[in-house]
Order: sequence, then structure tokens, then C-alpha cells
Amino acid sequence: MNECIAVIDDEPDIVELISLQLKKAGFRASGFFDGQSFLDSLEKSVPDLVLLDLMLPDIDGLEVCKLLRQKEEWASIPVIMVTAKGEESDKILGLELGADDYVTKPFSAKELVARVKSVLRRKRAPAEANRLEIDERLTIDLDKHEILVKGHKVDLTSTEFRILRLLASRKGRVFTRDQILDYLWGHEKIVVDRTVDVHIRNLREKLGPEAAELIKNIRGVGYKLET
Repeated sequence: MNECIAVIDDEPDIVELISLQLKKAGFRASGFFDGQSFLDSLEKSVPDLVLLDLMLPDIDGLEVCKLLRQKEEWASIPVIMVTAKGEESDKILGLELGADDYVTKPFSAKELVARVKSVLRRKRAPAEANRLEIDERLTIDLDKHEILVKGHKVDLTSTEFRILRLLASRKGRVFTRDQILDYLWGHEKIVVDRTVDVHIRNLREKLGPEAAELIKNIRGVGYKLET
């Protein structure tokens, strides 16, 4: 294992507890008590995953997530939000900004480590084929974990990439929202209404108007990819 996990929380006890559990599980952990010190650290070292509290003393955690997704070299870092904000609207906003998972406080440290392992497994999952040529507009490079729209690279979160890969694996087949959730999280999935719709909307926006139309919404059922 030995991946490095960044733990960002303004409560030292929580940072220490999470870091200890991560180290017991075979990870390396770096603790940060505010958003700016974490962002500054990225110039020297980029973590394999970020555990991000939303209520930080300087920069709001949502803003930190937004900054990560805006920069090409950081955009693919998985982010799990860990926060006391447990309202559905908070979860949806976090997912809209590109979070891969959302854990509310109080939480089980062991469950949190399980979520970390689950997200990293998805990131490490071997590609079943090297390259999927959808049509002249869209190419999915599974080895490089890259999306090309008319030859130009588009940065997706790991969750968005997996949704697109699933839809592309069976062009024309309709996948229900539950099937997509099961593919993404299995038994560890977070149950949030509109989770799939949020990721699909973000995905379409990033693909741009021409490629976005490849993803069809089947009302009351789910989504499919069709040329």
C-alpha cells in the first residue's frame, strides 16, 4: 500500500486519530490544520488521497476542493469530505464540486479507513481494454486514465471517469441509477438522492456541448451512451 493520505482538519485530536488509524492500515499520513498549509504543501508533494474537513479556520473546505479540481496536476486527486455538515444539500454541493465520497461526523475511524481503501481501489482498478474510441469526438484511454474530446485532454474526477467508462463499456445499454451507484461504491455506497445526476451533469459540462450529447438521459430509468 504505502500511499500518502493528507488529513486536513482544524481539530488536532481528529487529525491524530485518523492519522493513527491510517498508519495502522499501512498508509502514510500527513496532517494539516488549515487549508492554506495544505495547498502550499502541494508544490512539494502531492498526496494519493485527501481527507478534507469543510469548516477550516482560513479557507473553506469547499473552496479547497474547487481549487484542486481547477488545476490540471491536482484534478485527479481523490477527495473524501469529512465534516459535521450532514444535510443532503451539503452532500450534493460537495459532490458537485468533485468530491469522491462524503463522510459525516461523528464517524467510525475504521469505517473511514475502509472508505479510503475503497476510493483508492477504484483509482487503481486495472483497465479492461487500452483505449475506447467512441467516435471522432470522444476517446477514453484506460491505461492513462485520460479522456480526449476531439484530441484535447479533459480532466475528470475518478468518479466521473468511472461513470463514463461504465457507460462506454456497453454502448446503447441503459444503466439505471442504482446500477451506476453499485458499480461506483458497491455495498459501501453513500445513499444520496441525485448523486448520479450530479456527477452526470458535471461530466457533461466537462465534455462540452458536442460530446455531452453522447450521454442520453432515459427519463425515469437512467443513462446510456449512444452515438
